Amino acid sequence: MSWLPEDFVHPVHVPVPGTALHLRPIREADTPIDYPAVMGSRERLWEIFGPAWGWPSETMTYEADRVDLLRHEQEIAAHESFNYALLDAGETALLGCVYIDPPERAGADAEISWWVVDDLVNSAAEKALDALVPHWITTDWPFRRPRCIGRDLTWREWLALPPAS
Repeated sequence: MSWLPEDFVHPVHVPVPGTALHLRPIREADTPIDYPAVMGSRERLWEIFGPAWGWPSETMTYEADRVDLLRHEQEIAAHESFNYALLDAGETALLGCVYIDPPERAGADAEISWWVVDDLVNSAAEKALDALVPHWITTDWPFRRPRCIGRDLTWREWLALPPAS
């Protein structure tokens, strides 16, 4: 049984209120703007995601990022998991990502996490994204018990939970 209803249609363009930014499903073609965003914020992203995901490694290459984005694009098409890029209006800069995944740990029906590039930390854009994501998940997605990792509980608390059955 899928973690999403068979007839679910995922959003393809989500404006971030009060900004010129939007979310859309990430694609392999985004590698030229994703790689500098990730590697430019790599140390902080590793502190957040490294213990759980081993990402982004210090030695991640452009090609490895391209392969990772292709995997994400394929997972989105199959409704296995979702990675939304945070983009400027012209889609010339990737400024963060939102991940919507089936639960790896017990107690939720979806696990949500997100990040912004270092330059947006503590900005109005980050605050707008922080306000948008939980609301968007509640209103546009079919989850009853979504968990925002790093928000509802720390990554360390999440790692301590038993695996989802």
